[in-house]
Parts: sequence; structure tokens; C-alpha cells
Amino acid sequence: MAIILSGFHFPGTNDTLHLIFLLHLYSKELFMQIKTTGIVLHSIKHTDSSTIFTVYTQQFGRVSYMVHGANKKKSVCRAAFLQPLSIVEMDVFHTPGKDIQRIKDMRMEYQSTSIPFNPIKNSVALFLSEILYRTLRQTEPDESLFLFLENSIQQLDCCEEGISNFHLVFLIKLSRYLGFEPSQEGDAGKYFDLMNGIFLNNRPLHMHFLLPDTTTDFVSLLQTDYTNMHRLILSREKRTNLLKSLVEYYRMHIPEFHGLHSLTVLQSLFD
Repeated sequence: MAIILSGFHFPGTNDTLHLIFLLHLYSKELFMQIKTTGIVLHSIKHTDSSTIFTVYTQQFGRVSYMVHGANKKKSVCRAAFLQPLSIVEMDVFHTPGKDIQRIKDMRMEYQSTSIPFNPIKNSVALFLSEILYRTLRQTEPDESLFLFLENSIQQLDCCEEGISNFHLVFLIKLSRYLGFEPSQEGDAGKYFDLMNGIFLNNRPLHMHFLLPDTTTDFVSLLQTDYTNMHRLILSREKRTNLLKSLVEYYRMHIPEFHGLHSLTVLQSLFD
């Protein structure tokens, strides 16, 4: 019986040999070793000797990998590589459709000089990594998003002023890549409608909106970036209100966005 596989037709007695040869070629392509850069979002111990970590990669989007014996002498992965928002370079065996991928080798792509050693920056990184873990669900790559995240991490690592505003600026900027950036068309009204992402002169009919004082601070935040965030002067109460408002805004637009474990830690950090 003749065999037909992906457009190839093999008649005669050597069908089995041809099929084995083709399957060998296909398997080599499916498990081809690929180099990619990634941002570590989350890690969890799977067994006593293995860890599953989730990475947002430049080439594949969000991917989970399993490593054995993290931090052991012969392990491909040291525990330092799995810290929140670590930027790593990996040699991986990527199989489309597989839930947990294989990794051959791993190393630091960007060596942080302050995030691991600065308690405030480390707490901010933990919060942002949890935000990204709960929002970046797509398995398709997004080059512009990846470059934004990479630049943001480096900005956090290097910044010396305005650290207390970093997470607020990040959340505003990230909303653009997630598809619900606040509309800035026309003059800003007195109220910001969290449900529809627009400014209004009158209160909306629902309860998800910002009052005028918080809306004024929200407008100032929209005009802030990493280079001038130190100029945004906020009291503890105003910063807390903005953070709560942004978290609620994310909940309005992302299904199942809830239960941020690092939120309380971050709030207490700047009290």
C-alpha cells in the first residue's frame, strides 16, 4: 500500500523506510534547539527536585519550562535566574502545543545591579511580575510588548529617583499593550469612567469611576513617564488611591484578574 505524508507519495516496497526517514526529519524540526530571550514571571516548585517557571519570551510569548535541581552544581538553571523580572537567554527545545517545554541551557541576558539588592525595587519587581503573570496569557509573541517590558526592567534597575511612582507609570503604559489604554481624546472631564476608559464631565450611571480629585491625579499620571516620574509629587493617600484605582481598572478589563498577593506588601512599603 502506498503512503502519502504531507504531499509526499511513496509507492513500492520501501514505504516503511521512507516513512521512518520522514518522521525522523519531522521530529528533528519539531524539537529543534532555539535560542530566545525571556523575562521570568513566576516560578513554583513542582517536586523536590524540579521547578516549573513561566517566562514571557521574545520568540514564543508566554511559555512554561521545567528545570531539575535548580541551583545544583550541574543544573542548567541557578536560583538567581528565576528571580522576578530576570532577563535571561535560553537554549530551548520548543514543541508547538506542548504545555511545558524543555530547556537545555540558561544564562543572564541582563545583569541587574540594584533590583536584587534594593528592598524597594525588589518589592516593585515582585508586584510587576505578578501583574504580568496574571495578564500576559497569550502564547503568540509580541515584539513591541517584549521591548517595552525589557526597557521597563532596565529603567527600574537604573532609576535613582521616583521609585515610589514606578509601578503606577508601568501600569498605565502596560494598559496600552493590553488594549485598554485610557482615552485621552479631547479635554479631560471631571470623572474617569473605569469601565469604559474615558473621561466624563458628569458622573456615569454605574459605580466604577474616579472622583474629581483622584481624576486630577490620574491625568497627571497619564502625562508621566520613567524620565520625569520623580516630578510627580503624591501623598501616601493619593498614591494608594491611584494604585487601587488602577487595579480596579485592570479588573474591569481583564477576566479573572484578582487576588494579587503582592499588592498588600507594595502598599505597606510606601506607607
